[in-house]
Amino acid sequence: MERAVNLKGFMNAAGIEIDEKSVKIHFASNQGSDPLLAFYEGRFKTWQEEQTQRNFSRPYVLGLIQLEDKASWLFAGIYKVLTVSVGAQIAWQYETELVPGQEDLIGRVVVRYAKSFRNSYPAFETCGESLRVVEFRKERASIASFPGYKNVLLKKQELDVVVSQNLESWRSALSSVSGVYVIVDRSSGKQYVGSAYGEGGIWSRWCQYSLSGHGNNKELRALLKRESSSYSQNFQFSILEVCDLSFSKDQVIARESHWKNALCSREHGLNSN
Repeated sequence: MERAVNLKGFMNAAGIEIDEKSVKIHFASNQGSDPLLAFYEGRFKTWQEEQTQRNFSRPYVLGLIQLEDKASWLFAGIYKVLTVSVGAQIAWQYETELVPGQEDLIGRVVVRYAKSFRNSYPAFETCGESLRVVEFRKERASIASFPGYKNVLLKKQELDVVVSQNLESWRSALSSVSGVYVIVDRSSGKQYVGSAYGEGGIWSRWCQYSLSGHGNNKELRALLKRESSSYSQNFQFSILEVCDLSFSKDQVIARESHWKNALCSREHGLNSN
């Protein structure tokens, strides 16, 4: 965009009138549960409807999701509050519906606002005039396209999105190579070095991790049995070395052994052999 414009004016130009005195802003950030990941998975509305307090005291909620640079926010839609009740799993359960006419804006509009206060649910008139639209993306925000083998860094939750949505750029790249990867337990810092070879390459192997959490590895299976199956959400995946699919099993395993030695993942990590 050539210049930043006010979000309210931008919405009005798109045909969505905002009565600022009827709107609460929800600055959604990652405080133990990631709203951006929920958005990628198509469940932001459900995620937002579960609240620990009665935060939505006005007829409408404008959802903004914090992006990586902290002062940028992804527009997630304006929702009409229908009901609120005591929740079964959390204190307050809201029922909302998306206000019509914004489907082409959700996930495409990026707002700039350097939030300097703790309140995540201010009234619109408190800061709404300062919300500036700085980007209107060509496509709806999603897990980024495959970044190249050297730059792969996926949390387990992100891997689950890549696999469940069968994202083409990731599937194509990872299924065309074998190689050596590392899984880091972000809670303890311990590493597990593994390898993938044969048909389907790294993609096939990582799909197994997405489905089970442990990929049927003895060490990771034992870790999840000791902690809980949900503990796999602490795992982070990256690639140490890629090999051509023509490499034999023995050749790939030899490279795996090299990386286990280099990272001391037997002595201080999660590998047992």
